[in-house]
Amino acid sequence: MEPITIPEVEKYLYDLLPARDSVLAEMERLAKEKNIPIVGPAVGRVLYQYAQLIGARRIFEMGSAIGYSTLWLARALPAGGKVYYTDGDPKNAEEAKGYFERAGVRDRIELLVGNALELIQQVEGQFDLIFNDVDKQDYPKVFRLAVPRLRRGGLFITDNVFWSGRVGRPDPDEKTRSIQEFNRLLYSSPEVFVTLLPLRDGLAICHKL
Repeated sequence: MEPITIPEVEKYLYDLLPARDSVLAEMERLAKEKNIPIVGPAVGRVLYQYAQLIGARRIFEMGSAIGYSTLWLARALPAGGKVYYTDGDPKNAEEAKGYFERAGVRDRIELLVGNALELIQQVEGQFDLIFNDVDKQDYPKVFRLAVPRLRRGGLFITDNVFWSGRVGRPDPDEKTRSIQEFNRLLYSSPEVFVTLLPLRDGLAICHKL
């Protein structure tokens, strides 16, 4: 992933961040060693902050990998709150489970293995927050599935909406075209108010109207 901000500014931001606890720090080291995509601590803090700001109690995460962002979201929940973790790889889910247990948030997380686009249709009810980080070619489909499942005042947050700057370049590939279509859908929808943040790889914050 290529940075979308000035490298000096990027370094300054991450140097400012408080140290993470041992579980998050271990997940960050593993992600770096094995090239596992995680949102990182700056975006993790955004997820935590927004979940708390809206008083989220029910969160659906689409694409969870080893559960790094899931952990940030789970820690933002009050007692009785729940995050639905989704990933297509049972090994990822088992590894994530271990981290959740060590972090003391296992009781707040429902582990679901399979295609997130199918799983969200199997879980009943509305959500306070939906976080999207699935395969990029599926982003337009996710928009159509996720927005109707949010309560009014809820948040739909999506990672990688600038895609290392490729969204602004000519001759985009399939994944880039899908992200471009997704971003157009966000801004043309009367159902959400959207802001794209130039943080890490681009973060879309959509407020359900």
